[in-house]
Amino acid sequence: MENKTNYTKSVTGVVIRDGKVLLARHTYGAGENMLVVPGGYVDFGEAPEDAVKREYLEETKVVVEPKEIIGIRFNMHDWYVAFRADYVSGEAVTDADENSEVIWLDVEEALVREDVAGLTKELIKRATCSGGCLVIDETYKERDKYAPYSFYGPVGMNDK
Repeated sequence: MENKTNYTKSVTGVVIRDGKVLLARHTYGAGENMLVVPGGYVDFGEAPEDAVKREYLEETKVVVEPKEIIGIRFNMHDWYVAFRADYVSGEAVTDADENSEVIWLDVEEALVREDVAGLTKELIKRATCSGGCLVIDETYKERDKYAPYSFYGPVGMNDK
């Protein structure tokens, strides 16, 4: 079977509902035993926002809808895009593989707990931005020769 995962592109989303953020306790790697926002690698041919939806469903059984980009981390080898995402449906449960626990945690508590990863805390802070977020512009369509495009820009740019 051909590898469909692009290990140079990854995504996450921060979902806040009723003052609580959805977090998963990671089971491997640098984030082992830490609470993190769910996410993962983008498959070849997959749009980042679709990867966020897939990763959340796989890891938590929760359906989400990505909205604004709240952060981008990149270097010469890879990139990682973080979205604010809306809860759509589903009951949060562990996948018993990549995470051992999935919980809704009060936002203020998440920001001070030692078992919440540092990057996750920064993303939670940015998920509540009230301006300057990058949002998907559904009206931009130039061409689809190689793949569908997703264009993000600052809030309010189309209002001028």
